[in-house]
Amino acid sequence: MLAAYFDCPGGPENLYVKKVMKPHPGEGEVLVKVAASALNRADLLQRRGKYPPPKGASNILGLEASGSVAGLGPGCKGRWKIGDAVMALLSGGGQAEYVTVPEGYLMPIPNDMTFIQAAAIPEAWLTAFQLLHFVGKIQKGERVLIHAGASGVGMAAVQLVRLAKAIPIVTAGTQEKLKATANAGAAAGFNYKNEDFSEKVLAFTQGSGVDIILDCVGGSYWEKNLNCLSTDGRWIIYGLLSGGEVHGDLLARLLSKRASIHTTLLRSRDKEASNGCQQSFTENVLPYFSGGTSPHLQPLVDSVYPLHEIAGAHRIMEENKNIGKIVIEVPA
Repeated sequence: MLAAYFDCPGGPENLYVKKVMKPHPGEGEVLVKVAASALNRADLLQRRGKYPPPKGASNILGLEASGSVAGLGPGCKGRWKIGDAVMALLSGGGQAEYVTVPEGYLMPIPNDMTFIQAAAIPEAWLTAFQLLHFVGKIQKGERVLIHAGASGVGMAAVQLVRLAKAIPIVTAGTQEKLKATANAGAAAGFNYKNEDFSEKVLAFTQGSGVDIILDCVGGSYWEKNLNCLSTDGRWIIYGLLSGGEVHGDLLARLLSKRASIHTTLLRSRDKEASNGCQQSFTENVLPYFSGGTSPHLQPLVDSVYPLHEIAGAHRIMEENKNIGKIVIEVPA
């Protein structure tokens, strides 16, 4: 089968499509014929040699995929049949013609949704759902600050905050991105490049600040984050785009607000299907992607690249040009 590959860590130019062995489903696994995958920051880090796949996982790029069931391993419990349209969060291997997935990790693709749209759901939406509900314990009426609001996770989080009857506030780096987040439901948005988002957030919340911060930026934002975090607020870190170093009296500031810091990583959540997050998402969120529902949830696809143009897709994400998800279409 064909798969996205690189022989040594480096830039996007190191990526190419390679012919590799087709995987065989093991005990309790399903073989999926991949129609589409999507790009994530973790793919860029892995390509640079900074985010290795967990032990036992595929070293092929791709943390999510959509497609159809092509085979069933021994011990499968009969939930899925050949030809079913499915999508999944993966530990790797999604950017290839076939991938094996534990049957409990598969989710049905909502009615009327294409494989391209479905590929934009698993990583971004499960991550946002986990951050808000399982880590942040979001409550009705709370205010949530979402950094990188126009990213895949950011656009999912805006809609999920609205679904939870809470108030999403975002930061982004261009007016175009802020407009996209407003269309998705953001109550307010601030350009971190030309304004102090913490002061703007405090003004918008009439001085009370936000109850939850979803932060994929890290070190450079710590003072502004604490400045606009409410008493007893929850600061959730799930990425370090600006690095992890903090210079200053972080703990005293945190203590003075009785605030808490939570951290989580996508790839350390290898038991996602069994800890209830995916099941809860499938039951409580997935139905809102189907046509005719209110509110209606919508994955946002920025662009679609064929597998053999994977390097171009990486370049677009590295330049922060995308609004929503960059999807990789796998040849039929």
